[in-house]
Amino acid sequence: MADHSFDIVSKLDHQEVTNAINQALKEIGQRYDLKDSGCDIDFKSSDHLITITAADDFKVTAVGEVLKQKMVKREISLKALTFEEIKSALGGTAKQDVKLQNGIPVEKAKQIVKDIKDSKLKVQSQIQSDQVRVTGKSIDDLQSAMHTVRNNDYGIHVAFVNFR
Repeated sequence: MADHSFDIVSKLDHQEVTNAINQALKEIGQRYDLKDSGCDIDFKSSDHLITITAADDFKVTAVGEVLKQKMVKREISLKALTFEEIKSALGGTAKQDVKLQNGIPVEKAKQIVKDIKDSKLKVQSQIQSDQVRVTGKSIDDLQSAMHTVRNNDYGIHVAFVNFR
């Protein structure tokens, strides 16, 4: 039977996201073009949603760029962020929602499993809710499966955990 396994997941460290948002807010408070302009970033970890609010579209875009820079510095993949369209909010302000990826969507998981099977490695892969488990007898085959997944762009953030 299979002696070794690992899981392919798409989860973010919410503490690192919070740290990146706090750093972005600090920079927004110090930048001359954004200081005292009413820009704000709100993070709801339970909904996996970040909301950027500012006086106009230009400032929302600028705050979004600052947030992206801070996420990259905290080693958070930008593939895990989905920036939605900027909307006009009440009081003449603009807002933008940023969704955080949580789990691998089913269609992406099916593509990952298909790519692993097409690689002809002696491993088995199966979808388990919002993650993919890969099992095999050889650690080398598992590492080759990781390499296969890393080399393909699925448009989502993927990480490997529980390597046993």
